[in-house]
Amino acid sequence: MFLLLSGAALADDFFGQVSVIDGDTLEIHGIRIRLWGVDAPESSQLCRGEDSLQYRCGAQAANELDAFIARRPVNCSPLSLDQYGRTVATCSVAGSDLGEWLVRNGLALDWPQYSKGRYAAAQRDAERAGSGIWKGSYVEPWLYRACLRSNGRPSACSDDANAHS
Repeated sequence: MFLLLSGAALADDFFGQVSVIDGDTLEIHGIRIRLWGVDAPESSQLCRGEDSLQYRCGAQAANELDAFIARRPVNCSPLSLDQYGRTVATCSVAGSDLGEWLVRNGLALDWPQYSKGRYAAAQRDAERAGSGIWKGSYVEPWLYRACLRSNGRPSACSDDANAHS
């Protein structure tokens, strides 16, 4: 069964090999999938590590997700379409929810506006453990994107007064 929303198809489930586009976006069978309920740093985004030096936290999230998936088949259950026409879905590999894995490892944030707190406990665990972005400071990905939209430079938007530390 397919539901047609805004001219795009929403399938029951997707299963197969994926390409990691960024920390919260996958592609499977030519379809872009945005992971539901989480927000990972953007590819161009920088964070500061425990040594206060900047590193490419968005690239790190994508690379670690790709390594975790390790070419294993991924199962995605579509929930909706986003404003860019991407399928929004929960996805798992070998029974592990990829959104939860990203948040638990400090590679993405729970996005309560959408998740209604589903990944809040995993985020508290990551923060307590000082995992990933919790080792240093970062700007929430949604604030980083807003800064870029208002003509900010990636380096300035990555590291400003709004940084969480």
